[in-house]
Amino acid sequence: MIYEVIIAGAGPVGLFLACELRLAGLSVLVLEQAETPDSPLKRLPFGLRGLSMPTLDAFYRRGLLDDITAPQHAKAGTGANANASVPHWMQQARRPGGHFAGIQFFQDNVDTAKWQYFQPNPAGTSVAVAMEHIESVLAARAIASGAQIRRGCGVDGFDTTDDGVTVHANGEVFHAQWLIGCDGARSAVRKAAGIEFAGTDPEFTGYSAQVELADPDKLTPGRHYTPTGMYTYQPPGTIAIADFDGGAFHRTHPVTREHVQTVLRRVSNTDVTVTELSLATTWTDRAYQATTYRKGRVLLAGDAAHIHSPLGGQGLNLGLGDAMNLAWKLAATVRGDAPPDLLDTYTTERHPVGAQVLDWSRAQVGIMRPSASSRALGAILRDVIDTRDGATYFAERVWGASLRYDLGSDHPIVGRSAPDFEFIDGTKLGALLTHGKGLLVDFEADASLNTLASRWNGRIAYVGSDAKQRFGLRAVLLRPDGFVAWASDANDTPRDHDALAQAASRWFGAPNDA
Repeated sequence: MIYEVIIAGAGPVGLFLACELRLAGLSVLVLEQAETPDSPLKRLPFGLRGLSMPTLDAFYRRGLLDDITAPQHAKAGTGANANASVPHWMQQARRPGGHFAGIQFFQDNVDTAKWQYFQPNPAGTSVAVAMEHIESVLAARAIASGAQIRRGCGVDGFDTTDDGVTVHANGEVFHAQWLIGCDGARSAVRKAAGIEFAGTDPEFTGYSAQVELADPDKLTPGRHYTPTGMYTYQPPGTIAIADFDGGAFHRTHPVTREHVQTVLRRVSNTDVTVTELSLATTWTDRAYQATTYRKGRVLLAGDAAHIHSPLGGQGLNLGLGDAMNLAWKLAATVRGDAPPDLLDTYTTERHPVGAQVLDWSRAQVGIMRPSASSRALGAILRDVIDTRDGATYFAERVWGASLRYDLGSDHPIVGRSAPDFEFIDGTKLGALLTHGKGLLVDFEADASLNTLASRWNGRIAYVGSDAKQRFGLRAVLLRPDGFVAWASDANDTPRDHDALAQAASRWFGAPNDA
């Protein structure tokens, strides 16, 4: 069998891509090296992931939001052991909104009125969910939609031609028109494709560990900066450490109880004793990015395309954003109705977003360094982030509210994720995007716009209805990912149908009657 797309990697990014490509009707095979999705690192407390606004928008628009944010999963912990799994930053009187290098901003300081087109999805601005649960929901959707998932079958290499890709995986051979590498930071797909991975080397080794302590009172709960690094302690035994050793210990030696104790004592400047180590992993602030996300019939997404420290929790969101951006473009290319350069816009749109997140991560490391200048800079930042304007700026970046693609238009909403318009009949915009097609929203029900949209029947749906809040807009054209491709204000004269037709052709190809 020749699949239209093979995806290497069954993490959240690969699984979401599979869901999106199946929504578009493509045949999809997912190859995953691990025999099972189970891992203690995907469970609480280490598996907790914050989902930002663009990610929540994407799940909402595909009918996944309720399952992803089910109350029993979208919180850190309940019951007798709640305090063991609820992060220290959630155990506060004020509701935290996020952090920058551990310096928190709070929800009550964020002024969303400053965001011109702010109208959040039903989940709001951010939700914390266990990685294990996210993968479970996405895998169930992918399988139910017809995607095939083969576990214990990691990609070893591939050969490409002008027409397709021959994939070698665990002694088997598979054929596809396209291959997408979602196989992590050490991506075999990226390496075999010869795509350069460029960036900056690490300054520290990070540790996440579950321990038992003989004398827990020697550590104060919360996050602490010291002359030798940074550590956080969440009773009774969840520890995170940043040891500024240039990343020397990451993946070079076994993480033993004795080693964790040595590092913890040095960084915390205490003689605390670790009596048992039940779980530990290391990570670094290495920040690297593929120079291109496409080479011929091979594409990259998620950690295969970009890696950085987990500071701020933006890595998963970045990868899921890749998937939402790529899938509809690749599907149109496979169908043959895409404009010639549509697939190239995947790299041109997502690469700058990835570069910005990598710099955001690097900037946090600059605050965390164990130096007098970093501590002084951190003190100034604490004052700034505690102001209303400061908290609003950091929320805009951390929550993803500032995301905007450069689509070549001066209109301030073009390139942004569309607000969740509520129409006069109570219908919400998100419910109209579950089909994965483009959408022309006409708030004034102009018959001529309906006629124009019908020229792309099957690729652009039409809705003619006023909304309770339409932000002074007359009409907007949305891409399948829910981002605004064209907009017209209510007072625009003359009404330029040619501009709309050009935008539709740019993103959806030639009309059916061409």
